[in-house]
Amino acid sequence: MSAKNLRRTRATFWIITLATCVGVLVTAALGRWQLSRVEQKESLAAEMTARTGAAALEGEPLLQALAPVRTSKDHDAVLYRQVHLRGRWLPQYTVYLDNRPMDGRRGFYVLTPLQLAPGPLVVLVQRGWIPRNFENRTALAPIETPVGEVEVTGHLALEPEQAYSLGSDQTEQGFLRIRQNLTLGELRTETGLPLAALTVVQEGAASQGLLRDWAPISTGVEKNYGYAFQWFVLSGLILGLYVWFQFVRPRRRA
Repeated sequence: MSAKNLRRTRATFWIITLATCVGVLVTAALGRWQLSRVEQKESLAAEMTARTGAAALEGEPLLQALAPVRTSKDHDAVLYRQVHLRGRWLPQYTVYLDNRPMDGRRGFYVLTPLQLAPGPLVVLVQRGWIPRNFENRTALAPIETPVGEVEVTGHLALEPEQAYSLGSDQTEQGFLRIRQNLTLGELRTETGLPLAALTVVQEGAASQGLLRDWAPISTGVEKNYGYAFQWFVLSGLILGLYVWFQFVRPRRRA
């Protein structure tokens, strides 16, 4: 081999080696980052589980937790805390969120604002779930909404997660009861109600025509473990291909 070809071969070798090192380091770092996300989520899940076991918020501490003027960080600190509410239902603003699963079936989440007593603050309560009539979407299963002051037990939560939708809900025909999605901001604008910045997920046995088999707290760490596995496999694959083509294969040819 001429000196020129030898230099070219060595340059190619070092370029490939450098690219391999970069590829292995980057993919391994991404795998470690996914594992760190697992630790963060598990820590958060443990914290939320601890909150569910704390004493229920009532009275002034509850009003402070629900206050719209607090920061999002303050609200995050009380998520999943148990609460005990007293107030009056506002059934004229009940909303049915479509395509929501429970126990493997599709149906509606039923949300009704609760006017707290005393005080002007209104809390949107995720009261439970009803099955869907697949022959007639608008034929809603009957539910009971007691009149007068009621007591509700549950935990603090963010507004319901957004479901996949092909289009936006139309509101030109007045207040829309059946919807795909709903945000507190939208409901606050439509109704003029002084809605709290958090919702309450009502807990307890099935009642008033509603099921409450809510899904347990999910951190989604399974996805992070899967992503970490993929990155580590890719890292090992890059290293394996490098060793094969740069060392094993040439020696076998020789």
